[in-house]
Formats: sequence, structure tokens, C-alpha cells
Amino acid sequence: MSTTDAGTTAITLTEAELERYVTHVPTRGLLTGAGLPPETDLLTFSPLRTHGLRTLADAADGPGPFHVAEELRSRLVIGELLTPAGMERESILLDGATGEITTAYLFDPSDPQPFAPSLATLLRFAAVTEELAGLRGRFASLAGQYGPRTVAEASRRLLTLFEADTDGAVPPYWKAAALIRPLALVAGPGAASGLALDVPARVLDQQFGHGRVARFEEVDFPATLTHEPTRRFLCETGLPEEAVFFRADTDVPLPTLREHFTQERTDYPVAELPAHCDHLIRLGALPAENSLVVDGRTGRVLTFSEPDATLHSLNTDISTLACTLWLIHHERTIDAHLGHELATDAYDHLVAAMIHALNTLDPTGTLSDSTCHYWTELFQDEARGVF
Repeated sequence: MSTTDAGTTAITLTEAELERYVTHVPTRGLLTGAGLPPETDLLTFSPLRTHGLRTLADAADGPGPFHVAEELRSRLVIGELLTPAGMERESILLDGATGEITTAYLFDPSDPQPFAPSLATLLRFAAVTEELAGLRGRFASLAGQYGPRTVAEASRRLLTLFEADTDGAVPPYWKAAALIRPLALVAGPGAASGLALDVPARVLDQQFGHGRVARFEEVDFPATLTHEPTRRFLCETGLPEEAVFFRADTDVPLPTLREHFTQERTDYPVAELPAHCDHLIRLGALPAENSLVVDGRTGRVLTFSEPDATLHSLNTDISTLACTLWLIHHERTIDAHLGHELATDAYDHLVAAMIHALNTLDPTGTLSDSTCHYWTELFQDEARGVF
């Protein structure tokens, strides 16, 4: 095995290393020629450097309960899918005779999933998905454009590119990428709003339905909500009255956290509330006895866990909260449309794409002080089948 000089550091294999393992001529030519990138935005081939070329039988056989079927034992482990922290990584498998690429978890390799018809196609898929992330190449014309129409156009372009290389039978991983990753284009960087994102006008009405978005008036705000961009957003854009995991407090005026517990939860010990609870305005409820609050001084959005009496970061501000609720609701409509296709073994691909889209819109879940990030844990629980 060798690599090129600094910068590109492609991973290549020698004819001797491939030996009898890879007989598919185009794949041999790629591996001994241009080679593989050590890592892309989506996947890594660095296990080749760490372990060399291994068969699935060598990599997966062990004391676990799953046995590698005879017809799968000769497949080669050449890389891994990159996943958000806290999620298991699937290995990328190469069929040395046909060049076909599949994925499987090494702890249960009994049911590999289709990934790409060839290694060259896989690299093209990864490259074009990176073009989407950077709004360059075939997506350059979308730069500076945001909103549901831009999301739909980006998704259409990506899916069309995938279909052209798979005769229309796009593997679930790439279908999830085409449908979910463009969702991060629903809103652009904040400029006019004074918030993290400029949310397009009426985007929530279009998603949740007319009359199902709560908008507030100045008299509805407690005196401690002094963050002007947040006040303006709640008046002009609003929040959905009810989303998948969120229920807004529509009984105005909006209470401070202290007012909520002293008026609605008289059994709760007020002494356990945060010291600055008069500056925390309750916007609504999340499952598992969590209050969703905004810091009236900074606009930062947090969760207050009633059982633990702890505060945790949720969103940068009200704009990224609104986009997160839009994102989750839109994903549910996609999930319902696809039905069984992404709701079984490949559902974790959709969840990983969702977390990526969420972190693109709002990096709160990736920060060092966000070890208990509600949205990220929610998606990961879904991948594990908790919900």
C-alpha cells in the first residue's frame, strides 16, 4: 500500500496486495491507479491504512452471535461511513469479483445493504454530495438562494444524478442524502433579522398549515424578554402551535419559568429552578417533562428538565428553533411518503442525514457544552428504535 505526497494522500494498493482478492478489472485499475481518498465528507477509507485489505470473514468473525454467511465471507472491508458522534459506523464492503459496493455493521454483517454499483460510482456520489454542501459545481447556481423551492430544486438535482448512475434504483443511503441534506437550505445566514438565520416569510404556515402557527403581540411578553430580535420573530414569524415533539404555550401571555411553575405546577419545588428563572420565558413543552425556554436577555433557546432541574442548550436562537421544527416536520412527511423503504434497516441512514442537516442549520449540538443535546439524542434514540 502507498500514498501520494501531502495534499492528496490517495490510498493505493499494489497488484500483489490485490492478488486473488480483486478480480474485477475496473476496480483493480482504480485501486492501483488513482486510488481512494483517505476521507470525504461522507466516508473514510482510512481502515485500509490501519488494517490493510481484510475479508469480511477476518474482520467480523468472533465471539458474537452473528455468523458471516459463506457467500459474504470473501467481501473486502475497505472503509466506513462517517456518522454523527454517538452512532455506530457501518463498514463499506467491496465484492472483488463484481465490483459491487455494500455496507454492513461488523457486529452484525448478516444483511449487507446496497450502496453503489461500483467503486467509481461511489466516489462520484460522494463528490457530488460534497458539491451540494459547498453549493459549487452542479449546485453553484443555487448559491445565495434559500427557502422551500431551493430545497426542492437541490433535492431534485441530487436525486437525478444518483438515478442516472443506478438506472433509477437509488440505494436507500443516497436517497436519504438527496431528500434530507438539502433541507439545510431552508434558511440562509441571518442578516436582516439580527438572528442566526433569516427564515423566509410564511415558511412555517406553508409547512404546518394556515392558522396553525402562533404569533404573539407585544402585550404577550413578560418584561424580562428584552431581546428585540426574538420579540420581533415571535410577533412576525411565530412558532407552530404543535409540531412532532413540541407543543407551544398558546395561552398568552407567555410566562417566565418561575410563573409557569408557581401557577401551573404548584407541587414543584421553586427552590430547584435556575437562579435566573425570571429571565427564562417558557415557549412550550417537549416530551419527558422538558420545558422549552428562551433566555430573554440573549435569545438563546434551552431545555429545562423538570426531573433533573437542569438547563441544557437546545438552539442558538428562535430562528434556528423554528427551522429545526420545520426540519423535523418535513422529514416526517418524507418518511411517510417513502414508507417501508427507509423505515427498516436503512432508517439509521436517514437519521444520520437528519443530524447532519440539523448541525448545518445550527451547530449547537456539536459544541463541547452540549453533551445532553435534546434534538441529537432524540434522533439517535429513533435510530436505536426507542420511538
